[in-house]
Formats: sequence, C-alpha cells, structure tokens
Amino acid sequence: MRGKTQLNLELSPKINSLPELAEAENACTRCPLYKDATQAVPGEGRRSAHVMLVGEQPGDKEDLSGKPFVGPAGRVLDRALAEAGIPRTEVFVTNAVKHFKHEMRGKRRLHKRPNAYEIERCKIWLDLERALVKPVAIVALGATAARSLLGRPVTIAKLRGQAVHLADGTAAFVTIHPSFLLRIEDDADKQREYENFVADLQPAARILRKKVA
Repeated sequence: MRGKTQLNLELSPKINSLPELAEAENACTRCPLYKDATQAVPGEGRRSAHVMLVGEQPGDKEDLSGKPFVGPAGRVLDRALAEAGIPRTEVFVTNAVKHFKHEMRGKRRLHKRPNAYEIERCKIWLDLERALVKPVAIVALGATAARSLLGRPVTIAKLRGQAVHLADGTAAFVTIHPSFLLRIEDDADKQREYENFVADLQPAARILRKKVA
C-alpha cells in the first residue's frame, strides 16, 4: 500500500525529496564505481508514480546524459510500456546501480555487470527511492535488479509471470532487461521474446488500472 513502505533506512541520510536524493547519489563514494563514471544517474519520474521500473545500471549514453534508459534499450522499453498499457507518466524509472561500470576496448566503453558488493553498496539509494515514491508495483528488469530488490540471486525464468511480494507488501515482477532483446539476431526469436516481455509488464498494468480507476 502506498504510504506504508517499510525499508531498512536506519543508517540512511535524511532525504525528503527526489532532487535531494539525486544530489546525494552524485556525491556517493560507497563503492569504487564513481571513480570512472561521468556522474551518477538518478531515477526519473514523478514522485507520485504508481509503477517503478528497476534496471541494472546506466549504459554509456545514460552515463553521459545523466538520465536513465535514454539509449536503444530505453526505446525498446518505451514501446513495450505503451503496448502493455502503462502510461509513461505513471512510471518511475531507475537502476539498481547508479554509476556506469565498464571496461575500455580501444576508445569504446563496454558494459560490465555489477558484482554483488556493488549491488549491495548501492541498495541504500534504491531503498530511498522506494520510500519516497511508494510505488504500488515494481518491475525488476534483469537479474541484477531482481537481486537488489529481493536480496538474493534469482533465476529470471523461475519468477517470470508471477508476483513476488516484498517485505513491505509491494508487488514485484521479474522480467528480462530490454537490452537482451537487442542482442537477439533472429527476427522471429526477437519478436517472440519482445511479446513475452510485453506480457511480463501487463500484471503491473492491471494493478495500475485498479489504482487509478
């Protein structure tokens, strides 16, 4: 229920707004990732958004712009949200890890998956986002997001299509990260996986419709 988010925030800084939270995230040195990133990438959306989407971490374009999901994966996500019936204005989009983890390959910065330590050190910011926004449903996009939300490693295939209720009662759903779709070469396979992705978003859409009805 909105207004009843109970998270482990005893040691958190006193933050009462999303701008304050973004400022604190940009000053974060809780793990080494800040050293090589351009900036932290805070979540984005209305504080009263009913649905929260949690990705893995910023990519190259997000790191440069300071905004989440503005690259190719973000475009896939926007299209899927529209098809699932989730208005973008009702969504708060963020990541489990706020700084871009990468390795250099020539002049290119290639994504590297955050490890368990980095996920855990960044969890304080996701918890604060949840406490401020108080979403009625959360969708974890990929294994890193699911691990951060659930506090343990998970297999996406085992949790897809079902609601997982978090400690505070919030309904959470686990699906793939949209970047996975970009790596599928076969057109038929890509379309099938995209349709599955849209279907994974629809339970959150149903909860949203009940909330705003």
